[in-house]
Amino acid sequence: MIQTSRRDDGMSDLERVVARDEIRQLAYRYAYAIDARDLDLLVSLFVPDVRVTREASGRAAMKEFFTASLRAIGVSILFVGNHIVDFESATRAKGVVYCRGQIQDGERWIEQAIQYRDTYEKRDGAWLFVKRTHVLWYGVETAERPLAQRPANWPEHHDGRGTVPEDIPSWQSFWAALEGDGGPDGRRSG
Repeated sequence: MIQTSRRDDGMSDLERVVARDEIRQLAYRYAYAIDARDLDLLVSLFVPDVRVTREASGRAAMKEFFTASLRAIGVSILFVGNHIVDFESATRAKGVVYCRGQIQDGERWIEQAIQYRDTYEKRDGAWLFVKRTHVLWYGVETAERPLAQRPANWPEHHDGRGTVPEDIPSWQSFWAALEGDGGPDGRRSG
């Protein structure tokens, strides 16, 4: 999966540096889109013909998949760490991304150590995910319940519950679209 750095990909050093940064932005934007529940941004990070299941492909199918997945949890916070990118050509690459996740699962708070195994492709001048596989090192329930704290009212208090993600418009729209479907209490406020 990971190989030593090679330079026979047909790219100049500068092209490789720019491409690597553009690919890393995909991982950062993916984490933001998940946490903000910005599904339009999320699916735009993938190739239009992305394979979602054996039977389903395309961004519309991916949006349905993520809607179902994300309605099952509350707040999520994804921290992107190490990101290795290996180029196969000037338009194709593979990568491994390390990620720490904090996820509200009803009344539980879960911490995860995640590895994403990615395939990227440059289409119409933009790098996109072709495939993204989520692999788990572990997930553990924590004793701390960060969302059960009193409001921080920043900058009045340095600890307590803040306003993110409920103050993000796409988060509000995601849950408003599911109104009546609701989900368990405590997954969102407002």
